[in-house]
Amino acid sequence: MQLSRFVFSLVVVGALLGDCAKPVSSQSRLAETALPDRMTTSGTQTPAVAQLAQSRPREIFAPRNIAGRTLAVASTSDIILRPGEVVLTFDDGPRAGKTPAILDTLDDYGVKATFLMLGSAAQANPNLTQKVALRGHTVGSHTYDHVNLSTLSRQAAIAEIVRGEEAVAAALAGSGKSLSPFFRFPYLSQTGFLRTNLLHSGAVVLDVDIDSKDYYRDTPAVVAQRTIARLEARGSGIVLFHDIHQRTVDMLPAFLDQLAQKGYSVVRLVPRDQSIFGRDLITAGLAAEEAAL
Repeated sequence: MQLSRFVFSLVVVGALLGDCAKPVSSQSRLAETALPDRMTTSGTQTPAVAQLAQSRPREIFAPRNIAGRTLAVASTSDIILRPGEVVLTFDDGPRAGKTPAILDTLDDYGVKATFLMLGSAAQANPNLTQKVALRGHTVGSHTYDHVNLSTLSRQAAIAEIVRGEEAVAAALAGSGKSLSPFFRFPYLSQTGFLRTNLLHSGAVVLDVDIDSKDYYRDTPAVVAQRTIARLEARGSGIVLFHDIHQRTVDMLPAFLDQLAQKGYSVVRLVPRDQSIFGRDLITAGLAAEEAAL
């Protein structure tokens, strides 16, 4: 009985020693040490591949800088954009609660825009007017009360333009920033006389290539998609937004994300010669001319 136990013990030890002597293949080692392809979080199990494929939180990645070149212009004809270039413009502001949020979003993407302000809005919000300029954006004018200039007499239309310029310039006073000569017609409604008069006076009339129609009661997503579609069809251009609508505030990050993904850059417009502000509109003989018509 004792011998048989001894023999049995030798057999067992030999078997164990034999297994230890066998070289362990790398595949066997990987098979033994590899962890299951699962991640466990909060008591739930999700395959690792699926976990990695999930969208990453937006806050982990800073928005891309999509600033392009700075284009100094002295006349409307100087605004020549290359394919893939965009100019962002915002009309009708500034507006408390809206314009500051838009400024923050523009900063996130490193871009500068042109704000065409109403004289009445700038007069009501001088600190905000100055803030826009101090953040590096170009400030232009958009009349005083957003009236349709084509419905006014020539003299009244010019007076409305001048009043708007003076109010925005007064709001900027003390900031060290000046009103630029950029101007846009309200409703894009103009006459040949007014346009010619402005251009001859040194104004830079900003037209619109892509109208976002953010004044429609659409969702922010619809506004962004519509604007991108029109931009894609054209390839470049001056985009019209309004910094008085909450939907514009809400859609702007998504719009700029799309610009970044599609490789667009945002061009900053600045006056070529700051001294051209202070120009006089060509009004000499206007009353006599009107009387003759």
